Amino acid sequence: MSPAVVTTESLSRALDDIVDRVPGAQFAAVLSPDGILLGSSRGIENELAEQLSSMVCGLQALGLAAARVCGDGELHQVVVQMSRAFLFHATTGNGAILTVGIDGDAEVGDMAYEVALFAGQAGHHLPVYLEPVASGAHR
Repeated sequence: MSPAVVTTESLSRALDDIVDRVPGAQFAAVLSPDGILLGSSRGIENELAEQLSSMVCGLQALGLAAARVCGDGELHQVVVQMSRAFLFHATTGNGAILTVGIDGDAEVGDMAYEVALFAGQAGHHLPVYLEPVASGAHR
């Protein structure tokens, strides 16, 4: 089986599909582990994309720290609930980061399902990002 070809168009289409399937969804974007915007749904302005990149990197670092200190396992998802909106942030199986914004009237369970589905199938749309070797690690 040959590997999937990753294109900006196919990634944007997949992100548009997430937004289209859940009423109240506002945007979806995917970042590399170091915060580089890889793709976004239609309608995301450059300023919002830059803000998302910075914010999501911070959430990722906070989530990873919480998993390390308080948890027993890997970070899968961070959900930020605001008075009139939610921000979903999920680490995909290949190391990229999906973030999706929905308004407060949207069905949270439907979006959680879509985020988990995309995260599980991210290999069809994204390259694999390897984790850096921990300092002091020996072979």
